[in-house]
Amino acid sequence: MNPNPLENQQPSGVLLIDKAPDMTSHDVVAIARRALNTKKIGHCGTLDPMATGLLMLVIGRATKIQDLLMSEDKEYVGTLTLGVTTNTQDKEGEPEETKEVPDFSADQIDDAFNHFVGHFEQIPPMVSAIKKDGVPLYKLARKGQVVERKPRPVYVTDYQVTRTELPEIDFTVNCSKGFYVRTYAHDIGARLGCGAHLSALRRTRSGKFTLDRALPAMDLKTTPREEILRSMVTLAEISLMRGA
Repeated sequence: MNPNPLENQQPSGVLLIDKAPDMTSHDVVAIARRALNTKKIGHCGTLDPMATGLLMLVIGRATKIQDLLMSEDKEYVGTLTLGVTTNTQDKEGEPEETKEVPDFSADQIDDAFNHFVGHFEQIPPMVSAIKKDGVPLYKLARKGQVVERKPRPVYVTDYQVTRTELPEIDFTVNCSKGFYVRTYAHDIGARLGCGAHLSALRRTRSGKFTLDRALPAMDLKTTPREEILRSMVTLAEISLMRGA
C-alpha cells in the first residue's frame, strides 16, 4: 500500500480562516497547529475576540512573507452604536458616558464619516496589543492605568454607510494596516457629539484575499488534515496574485 504523500508533508502556504466570535486569534493558531501537526504557524493581523471574519494563517515557509501580507489594505464591515462610549471603544467594555442621540440626517452622518477619509492620525485605544516599555497596553489597562499613546498615521480609501437605524449605523470601510475600527467608531461618535462604540465587526478582505476560500474556524477541529492542506493558498499562487 502506497503511503499518502500528504500524511507527513510539512505544509507551507496561507490558510484563510473565517474566525468565529469569542475566540482570540491565538486560539485559532493553536487549533491549526494541532490540526496540521506543525508548529511553524503565525497569523496576519489580530482580530479582537468579538470580531469575526478573515484571519490569514501563514504556515511553514510562508511565515517569511508574514510582514508583507500584513502590510496590505483591509476591508471591514461593522456596526457602531451611538450614544454610549466604553473604555474599550467596543461593546465588550464598560460604559463610560451616555448621551442622547439626536435625529441625525443622512448628510450629518456622511459629514462625520467624510472627516475620516484619506490620511489622518488615530490615537490607539488603551485596550490594545501596542507595547509601552515592553508591556502591552491592555495589561496596563487591566490595572486601571492610562498612559499617553502616540498618534499613528493611518488612511481610509473608501467607506459606505449601508444602514442607519439610530442609534445603530452599519458601514463598510477600506483602510490601511494598523487601523483600529474601534477607534474609528469612537471618533465618529465624538465628531457627531454624542459618542459611540463599535458593536459588531467582520473583516471581509485583506489585500487580495477574501472570505471566498476561507474555512470556518471551528471546522479546523473536524476537517481531515489532507483537506485542510488542499484548501491552502500555495506560495506559487501568492506569487501570481502579487504579479511576481
